[in-house]
Amino acid sequence: MLILSILAAGCSNRQSSGYTRYSYEFLGAFDTVIQIIGYADSKADFEAMCKTAEKRFMDLHKLYDIYNDYEGISNIKTINDNAGIKPVEVPREIIDLILFAKEWYYKTNGKCNIALGAVLSIWHDYRERGLDDPQNAEVPPMDLLLGANRHTDIDKVIVDEEKNTVYLEDKQMRLDVGAVAKGYACERVVNELKEKGYTSFIISSGGNVRTVGQPKDPSRKNWGIGLQDPNGDPNDPNEPSLDILYISDQSLVTSGDYQRYYKVDGKRYHHLIDPVTLMPAEYFRAVAVMTEDSGLADFMSTTFFLTPYEEGVELAEKLGVDVIWMMKDGTIQATENAKSRMKYLGGAKSTD
Repeated sequence: MLILSILAAGCSNRQSSGYTRYSYEFLGAFDTVIQIIGYADSKADFEAMCKTAEKRFMDLHKLYDIYNDYEGISNIKTINDNAGIKPVEVPREIIDLILFAKEWYYKTNGKCNIALGAVLSIWHDYRERGLDDPQNAEVPPMDLLLGANRHTDIDKVIVDEEKNTVYLEDKQMRLDVGAVAKGYACERVVNELKEKGYTSFIISSGGNVRTVGQPKDPSRKNWGIGLQDPNGDPNDPNEPSLDILYISDQSLVTSGDYQRYYKVDGKRYHHLIDPVTLMPAEYFRAVAVMTEDSGLADFMSTTFFLTPYEEGVELAEKLGVDVIWMMKDGTIQATENAKSRMKYLGGAKSTD
């Protein structure tokens, strides 16, 4: 999770620039609290922006949902329900998301695979049962996971752009877009808000933060984003940050082992599953990625969390992506540009 350090200054302050800083939050989209902080001439203008954003987030949540049906909507669940049966015509937002995820799957090391749903659904079910009944919590049998893994070939996700259809050739295949959907949705919402003329705000959705423009505050050029301590309380807004990044017109997305997990015999099993071992990855406590595009940062944070450090460093250099690794021993490693934006590790300031 990422905490907006700017929140510590309050929710609504008149700046010498003539703008006021406001905040707004809502719950329901992508199973997390979404916060919006921004500068506007009036509270009415700010709330109009936020209402537009909230509606779009809810619309996209329904489209990317893998668990629920919605009247009159063909979504990811609809595609899964028709695996091996027929192509499903879907809105363009789904086509674009799937093409985006497939493109970056091939550009990277294949660690982030939206076709891994058959495996992830097993882990989801075992996690839910373990949370409901901790005394009888179990780890999925490897033979069950290996069987599901035979149905995860992303090449069998067939997209017809002319007809706007998606077809899963394997009847037992399932899509799971959880590693990219929230960030991808955030980027779409941001672009739509920018088209409407909004130029200075942050959207924070769980571990995903997208900054737009600069704060309309003459004392700072960048937004301050706090890195959550994996050993701290993710629900405590007063928890000290590991570090603070000063960024503008950038996204910062974190994947970590400390929120969605359950325990079996005292061992914690989180939700980020390595497609090679079919078990929760154990390389890091968390990984944060900084890029302009929130969808890419979301996809990459999962990719790097599932990738050993040395391999990840090479991949980051190859792709030109800025990464921060929070190691299991409590130390932090970062690419040079990411380090240059960090207050403690790199000496950055909000006025840089």
